[in-house]
Amino acid sequence: MRILKESARSLDKLDRHILRILQQDGRISMKDLGEQVGLSITPCIERVKRMERDGVITGYHAKVNPAALGAKLLVFVEITLNQKSASAFEQFRREVLQIPEVQECHLVSGDFDYLIKARIHEMAEYRKLLGDMLLQLPGAAQSKSYVVMEEIKETLALSTDVLQSR
Repeated sequence: MRILKESARSLDKLDRHILRILQQDGRISMKDLGEQVGLSITPCIERVKRMERDGVITGYHAKVNPAALGAKLLVFVEITLNQKSASAFEQFRREVLQIPEVQECHLVSGDFDYLIKARIHEMAEYRKLLGDMLLQLPGAAQSKSYVVMEEIKETLALSTDVLQSR
C-alpha cells in the first residue's frame, strides 16, 4: 500500500463525493463523473489526478467473481509463529507474498500473529495449501482455520465519512 504524500492536502466535500462515485464505478468517464459532482471535465480530472498523485487513489480494479475462476472456497487462517523477532516476521512476510492463493495477510495483535485470507477450489486443495505451504512457512508453529459458509458482505469501498482532514 502506498503511503500518502506529505504534500497531500485535506480532502474536501467534492473530493469525498468523487471518491464515493469512483469506488462504485472506477470506469466512469470524467465527463459523467464531472456531471455527477457538479464540475466541468478539467477540474474533475485535476482532482482525480491529484488524489492519484498524493496516494489517496491507489489503483483501479475489476471485481471478478471467484466462482468463475473455480475459487469457490474462502478460508481465514490464524498463524502463530514460534519466534517473535523482526527477522522472523520479515522471513514470513517474504514467503507468504509468493503464495497466489493468499489474497490478504495481516500481522495482528492478540493470541496469534497473522490472519490470512485465501481462496481455493475445494477442501482437498485447502488441506494441501495449509499443510504443504502455510505451515511450511518460516517460523509457522500453529494454525487455526475458519471456512466461510456464507459471504455476507465483501467490499473494497471505504466510507468517505471515515476519511479525515489532515
